[in-house]
Amino acid sequence: MIRTNSLRHFHKHLASQTLVLVIKDLPFDAHPPPPSPSPPPWTNDAVTEVLRLISRYTLQSPRSIGRQHTFRHRTPLRQRNLNLEHHKLRSNTLLLGPAAHLDPRKAHHLGPLKALEFFRWVEARFNFPHSEPTCRELACLLGRANALKPLWHFLKHSPHVTTATVTCLIKLLGEQALADEALLTFHRMKQFRCKPDTHSYNTLIHALCRVGKFTKARSLLQQMELPGFRCPPDTFTYTILISSYCRHGILTGCRKARRRRIYEAGRLFRLMLFRKLVPDVVTYNALIDGCCKTLRVERALELFDDMKRRGLVPNRVTYGCFIRYYCVVNEIDKGVEMLREMQRLGHGVPGSSSYTPIIHALCEAGRVVEAWWFLVELVEGGSVPREYTYGLVCDRLRAAGEGGLLEDHDGVHKRIKDGIWNRYRQMMKVKPVMARKGYPEMEEPV
Repeated sequence: MIRTNSLRHFHKHLASQTLVLVIKDLPFDAHPPPPSPSPPPWTNDAVTEVLRLISRYTLQSPRSIGRQHTFRHRTPLRQRNLNLEHHKLRSNTLLLGPAAHLDPRKAHHLGPLKALEFFRWVEARFNFPHSEPTCRELACLLGRANALKPLWHFLKHSPHVTTATVTCLIKLLGEQALADEALLTFHRMKQFRCKPDTHSYNTLIHALCRVGKFTKARSLLQQMELPGFRCPPDTFTYTILISSYCRHGILTGCRKARRRRIYEAGRLFRLMLFRKLVPDVVTYNALIDGCCKTLRVERALELFDDMKRRGLVPNRVTYGCFIRYYCVVNEIDKGVEMLREMQRLGHGVPGSSSYTPIIHALCEAGRVVEAWWFLVELVEGGSVPREYTYGLVCDRLRAAGEGGLLEDHDGVHKRIKDGIWNRYRQMMKVKPVMARKGYPEMEEPV
């Protein structure tokens, strides 16, 4: 154990010293190599750690500091134009989007060049044999830096590139709204001596759906549905398309386009059942959410009953779709029934996303005291309400003449303020400013 810890500490120190050379933009032979200990100076973990540090230092923007790592989906992206972004950077034009807060010198020159230099230097100087993890980390770094030509040249001449490496790269390009580049990388897999599998197709379809390229995604699905094709579609393939159709259909402002996309999601669901594929909870949740947000609650209830008939257990996301719908159409009691049913059957622990629509709807309906007790129930369940929700309830209580409930007899207000403060301190790393008039000010707890 002592030897393992000392070796780990040595590799961490070696990675830190290498990052210093990267930051100062010095050649890696500027200092003599450290004395050779009994273990080899470079391992796969050490090289991978250096590449990760280079990526973190040169490619991480100030916008990403304090970001929330959650599973909640974001607004669909738009396909980026790298040539237009490069032209705007050269002409000092305002640049918006993912590249707006990146340093051009670090992201486009220092990061890729030093990573490639280190990759070749550690192989030539120490005779280090690269493997699939190190090649995959370098490929991801070049993909984050949008250095596509060096990336494809490296993948073409590296003997350690596998299908998993290219699939990870396609996923990375899709997350950065570079769906066309991800599609081009997929078509070049034959040059990289790789064969795509079902996971590669699913990753590419997801990347295309993120930017709204449903035509190309459907063409890939039709290719996978051909008889005898070696990569047939699975449950995840249809789930990706169904959830993307529902998400984009909800966000569009045209009612006809919204209905058409929801109908297309339902058609894919029926095709999925026809091919004897078993839908999972995520598939049903995507369809139920799309139907509820397009005011087709009867169809959503049919899917809910079919879901339970197949033996699938609904979760908090499933009940949250119905709770939000009933609160929007001012049927708050039915939303409360859904919440109590979830608690009674043990199908999930309700959190802030379950209570917040009910609290807001009760405040809008003038039932402020009930909203307060739901807020207390939320806090007693271990969750912390949002700052706006807490302020809304306090304002409505004072306006309704129920200011006596704001007296902190049971420590509810203190727990709420401490929870909001801790959330600000953890995520934003700054002191929150809560100067809203009408409810107790938020101060740093002593």
